[in-house]
Amino acid sequence: MNVKTKLSDCLRPLMLGALFLSTAASAAVQSIDKVVAIVDNDVVMQSQLDQRVHEVQQTIAKRGSAVPPASVLEQQVLERLIVENLQLQIGERSGIRITDEELNQAVGTIAQRNNMSVEQFRAALTRDGLSYDDAREQIRREMVISRVRQRRVAERIQVSEQEVKNFLASDLGKMQLSEEFHLANILIPTPESANSDAIQNAAKQADAIYQQLKQGADFGQLAIAKSASETALEGGDMGWRKAAQLPPPFDRLLSTMPVGDVTQPMRTPGGFIILKVLEKRGGQTQMRDEVHVRHILVKPSPIRDEAKTKALVESLYSRIEAGEDFGELAKSYSEDPGSALNGGDLNWIDPNALVPEFREVMARTPQGQLSRPFQTQYGWHVLEVLGRRATDSTSQAREQQAMTVLRNRKYDEELQTWLRQIRDEAYVEIKLPGADQAAQ
Repeated sequence: MNVKTKLSDCLRPLMLGALFLSTAASAAVQSIDKVVAIVDNDVVMQSQLDQRVHEVQQTIAKRGSAVPPASVLEQQVLERLIVENLQLQIGERSGIRITDEELNQAVGTIAQRNNMSVEQFRAALTRDGLSYDDAREQIRREMVISRVRQRRVAERIQVSEQEVKNFLASDLGKMQLSEEFHLANILIPTPESANSDAIQNAAKQADAIYQQLKQGADFGQLAIAKSASETALEGGDMGWRKAAQLPPPFDRLLSTMPVGDVTQPMRTPGGFIILKVLEKRGGQTQMRDEVHVRHILVKPSPIRDEAKTKALVESLYSRIEAGEDFGELAKSYSEDPGSALNGGDLNWIDPNALVPEFREVMARTPQGQLSRPFQTQYGWHVLEVLGRRATDSTSQAREQQAMTVLRNRKYDEELQTWLRQIRDEAYVEIKLPGADQAAQ
């Protein structure tokens, strides 16, 4: 099972308690705890399972959906806790540590994304009866898991320039870069060595779910109760996906489907899957403003203080205004090694690549005119705007999108393989009443 690692998703406005242990949940834990699973060198306790089931129920309730009983959630939640525990053990053995400074930054980021200060965030947790220390611990665990995955999965993924070119030249690449889908899924699994009876039973179960959906059943509720997907506890929500990240024939089918529609069950290597289109968004031509500018930079030094530096650049400004050649003066006086030999010419440049002071002066200076001397962190400047244009950066954007899609696709595949591998190789003994016990 996959564990969400995006800190921006840990908390949302008015949903601050979704992922953390509440005071009420703590009070509900029985005084006598017990082990529900042995996981390699660690254990999962009943209190942990109860806590996480409670959190999932809170999340579902925040979405306005009917909350299923704990017995429906326990198996899914326990499996997630087992895989999470394995990753944390790997992090411990690998020496991965989250410093207090890093954790404080992460908490600050979450608070900011909820439009709060850290103090307001802490107060909001308190109002909801939640523990700030427990929230920090959950964030720390998520950060450890993220770093484990970066070391074990992401670093092994390589995408070549040729792969990007081939992808962009393909019909599928052209199609998927113009459209993106927010999806949810329900997966009815089939074992790798399933016989025809098992496959037929899975197909019947998937078809029954599909019929319920066509009659108006809640997709999220059915995903929570029936799906074997890693996103089941999130109502099957897969987030935004490009068509190229999906197995055929979904990559082409979704473009023809309206938002809110569901696919018929389709066979995949992992079982029968049903997708729901929650949202769509399409790619558009991306234009970027560029400015052709040249400048002269003069820096203070041990033998030239700030006042003398300012006086020099003002003198250069006056000489240019009097008709002297900007380029020749830049070659003689400019201390910007990247442009001095070119007469101060920075060529066409994206304003966002420049420091704010330079960008603001450049924006105020009309084309063909000289700016007054101004100061940045690098020293004193005078600039001349030679031209402005809007450039179609769609090609560059598409290359970057293609790179991201190919990496994400490889990452998703590699992550699922790796999670299955660590789960299969681990010693796991499930002691939850009513559950099948499993070992290595």
